[in-house]
Amino acid sequence: MARGPARAAQAHPGVARPPGAGRGRRGRGGAVKVEYLIPLPVVLPLLAAGVKFIIGPRGNRLQGLISVVVTIVTLLTEIALLFAADDRDGPLVLTLGGFSPGVGITMVADRLSAMMLVITSTVVLCILIYSIGQGAVDQGASGPLTVYHPTFLILVAGVSDAFLAGDLFNMFVGFEILLVASYVLITMGGTGPRIRSGATYVIVGMLSSLSFLVSVAMIYAATGTVNMAQLAVRIALLPPDVALVLHVMLITAFAVKAAVFPLSMWLPDSYPTAPAPVTAAFAGLLTKVGVYAIIRAQTLLFPGDRLGLLLMVGAFLTMIVGILGAIVQADLRRMLSFTLVSHIGYMIFGVALGTVDGMSGAIFYAFHHITVQATLFLVTGLIERRGGSTNLGRLGGLARVSPLIGVVYLVPALNLAGIPPMSGFLGKLGLLQAGAIMGTPAAYVLLGAAIATSLLTLYAVSRAWGAAFWRRPRGPVAEPGTVVSSPGPEEHAARSPELRTDTTGLGESSVTAARFPRLMLGSTIALVVMSLAFTPFAGPLIAYADRAATESLRQDAYIHAVFPGIGR
Repeated sequence: MARGPARAAQAHPGVARPPGAGRGRRGRGGAVKVEYLIPLPVVLPLLAAGVKFIIGPRGNRLQGLISVVVTIVTLLTEIALLFAADDRDGPLVLTLGGFSPGVGITMVADRLSAMMLVITSTVVLCILIYSIGQGAVDQGASGPLTVYHPTFLILVAGVSDAFLAGDLFNMFVGFEILLVASYVLITMGGTGPRIRSGATYVIVGMLSSLSFLVSVAMIYAATGTVNMAQLAVRIALLPPDVALVLHVMLITAFAVKAAVFPLSMWLPDSYPTAPAPVTAAFAGLLTKVGVYAIIRAQTLLFPGDRLGLLLMVGAFLTMIVGILGAIVQADLRRMLSFTLVSHIGYMIFGVALGTVDGMSGAIFYAFHHITVQATLFLVTGLIERRGGSTNLGRLGGLARVSPLIGVVYLVPALNLAGIPPMSGFLGKLGLLQAGAIMGTPAAYVLLGAAIATSLLTLYAVSRAWGAAFWRRPRGPVAEPGTVVSSPGPEEHAARSPELRTDTTGLGESSVTAARFPRLMLGSTIALVVMSLAFTPFAGPLIAYADRAATESLRQDAYIHAVFPGIGR
């Protein structure tokens, strides 16, 4: 990828900036510091969640309105942070409570975290509108959505906290907030399949959290701090063997959360049973938090290529095993869950290269993948509503019933596969160029794996499109010999309008839905348009990704933003 504007690299390596330099103190006319906006993406959703719990089950229309309004305000705040972070030589920093950065809770917004926040809130806004439409169509405007809306906003607050955390313990807290909320969302409705898959998800989440906490404790024991700016200085002074152990432990904890093979096998069994809005949020956001944490660990805490080869192996296996799992699935949700795993490998590929080009490609691909993968899971909810199932053996003929849904599925599916000139193609091209520039044997192997994964993704999504939309229905039973994830009797009861006992307002309906879900379709189309907009705006987005990658690889900019005058 072409380098962004030169201002991304205008630091002066040998000079310590005075306190407050480049950190957006008072603007013209004594305006409020822009740093004071940093906690709002965490605080606003939490406050709104508390208000919703107070409102209770009788205010579902109000709950939906609060969700949308708070998300819009949060998005506007994050856009302001994005422009402020992109206009400075170094991140925006705020230490809460007036404490020194090494003692208090430090929050940091740089180009990478600010754009991740903006993409996240935009996708969340569409998912919330989709879920409001689904709840209104399924059970009326007074359906019991009391738990869903506040829990969803708590999940968003946890994601934002993880992106803005300036110390490892606060990042751990962010992970725990989003995980606790996700435990509620993934088991919502209480059907047998959801409880079983949720149990697996909870166990894996708790083990990964324990691993993360142990890693943080060991890092603190070795360095005396959890502040990431201080760690960037102190870890470099540790014996190499000690630093390597800490590095491996931290990356392992993050790899579970990012679903990097072989620590990814929990994901395809956990995601498919959740309601479409929940699965879309999980697929779009949660694994990207793990990728973001890996980027921070590789660029700020443990710079260099000490684990570069290991990450390349992980990227290779994640791409190949994930996509091989996808092509043998007979259930659309499981197929998309495996493609989700496989395309995490592209981002890990870019991180493993350790270059500005590779990191830029990984960042741009993360922006693209959050949007496209969430869109596909929302479309799956529409397909299930019209076709009564996500089992490809039971679907067929939807092109005649809902041609618009066929288009809405096909566009992000082709984008995921990387068909030119869509953003998936541009992201993959940037990563392939970065690998070719590196020119090592491992990089060339990954180039082949990335191309093969892209072709197999095209095969998987095209096969599903043909089966669901163009083939004649084959009846209620799938073809013998295929890998089937068909819903059992309990889930059929959960998905049938007549038998459903799901009290979330987010259970799936059959093809005979009484009203056409306009909010659901409209919000999904909005995400499709957003993913397509990445192509005409690819130049500015890639330039921004270049600047974000350059900034992420500069330890000195981060350190001096938090502690002006120390470390180089």
